[in-house]
Parts: sequence; C-alpha cells; structure tokens
Amino acid sequence: MTQRTLLLTGASRGIGHATVKVFQAAGWRVLTVSRTAFDPRCPWHAGATDHFEGDLSDNASRTMLVAAVRKTLPDGCLHAVVNNAGISPKGSDGARIGVADTDEALWLKVLSVNLLGPAGLMRDLLPELERGQGSVVNVGSIVGTRVHPYAGAAYACSKAALAALSREAAAELGPRGIRVNMVTPGEIETAILSDGARAMAGAIPLRRLGTPEEVARVVLFLCSGEASYVNGASIDVNGGQHA
Repeated sequence: MTQRTLLLTGASRGIGHATVKVFQAAGWRVLTVSRTAFDPRCPWHAGATDHFEGDLSDNASRTMLVAAVRKTLPDGCLHAVVNNAGISPKGSDGARIGVADTDEALWLKVLSVNLLGPAGLMRDLLPELERGQGSVVNVGSIVGTRVHPYAGAAYACSKAALAALSREAAAELGPRGIRVNMVTPGEIETAILSDGARAMAGAIPLRRLGTPEEVARVVLFLCSGEASYVNGASIDVNGGQHA
C-alpha cells in the first residue's frame, strides 16, 4: 500500500506538534511548513528533510513553497492538507485587541495568515489533492461563533471566515473527490493559552481543558477513510462548551 502524505502548517507547537505525532503513528508521511527552520528538538523522524520554510501569507513565498513540495511527491499525489497555522495578536499583558484598537495593518496581517494562506494553499495544491483524492482540514476556533474574553476581533473574524471558506470549498471540490472539513477547538492546554482561559476550565461541562492530542485525533479521523462521507462539516472539540 502506498504511504499517504499529509502537508501540515504550524507544526512546531501545540495542536500542530501533536498532529505530526498522531499521523506518523498511523503510518503517514508528514510534510511540515513554518516560517522558521526545523527545530531539532521536535521528536519525529525525517523532520529536517520533510520540513519547508515559507510564509503562507505571501503569494511569492507560497509559490516557491508549493514548487518545493511538489518535488517531494513522487507520484504527484497529496492525500491531506491541514491548515493549522494561525496568529492571534494580543495587547499589553495579553489583553484582547478589540475593534477600536485594531488598525488596518493588523487586520490585513491576521487575515493574510489565518484566511488567505489556507485558501491559497488549497488552490495551489488542487491538482495534487485531486490526484490523491485527498482531504483538507482547516483548524478553526470556538471564537469564530462567539465573543471570547481573550481572543481579539480580527482573530475571531478570521476564524468565522475560515468556516465559510470550508463550506464553500467543500461544495466546490466535493465533485472532484476532495473533502473539506473543519475542526473547531475550544480551550486547549497549550503553551500559548492565557491564564485567564485556563481559569475557564470550571465552566466547561467536562470540567477540564482539552489536550492537543484530542484535537489531533479528530483531525486524523477527518483525513481517514473512516470519514469518507464527511464533507463540509465542522466538528467541535470543546468538552461541551457551547454556551
């Protein structure tokens, strides 16, 4: 059986880091993308070889990245793309940045990384995804559907738009054999989670924060044959945090 290949953005920490480990344990080859060089502390094989540097928000950089990725696909097939990279700017002392304090440059920066990057990557790698009858998973956020005390306006809007992009792409690409879905995490225990968000654990029905591995396992399911009739869906991974 041919080994399946995943292209993952934002792999160096948190959910992305866990996703690499979960997919590799399932036998996948994982190609990782970030704006920095491969960190040798990342505990997975073929890391430096299968890692690509690139700024997904920049069209020229993404064009070079896609060309480099294509050269590593011997049969021209890509079986999954997971758009996990994203930025969530904070104010002083980690405060959320609202509409009144978000200038145009910050709006463009956040939307370029969190929305235009995933859209461009799907478009640019469409031939490889179609050849591999692959799937795309966009990593959203609970803040895309509600006001959150620690996530800013631009970040929230970018995740809401990412949900719309996922629905649009699922409808458009489904006839070509490509499934597009979304995973929507709530409060997940990562290094960048604010202390205030950690304090919200008591209000979550399961009375705890989620782990990156719990999100990664849902991502793996969506990319697997077990989810072969799941398209255009958004799966909440939030411990029941719906209010």
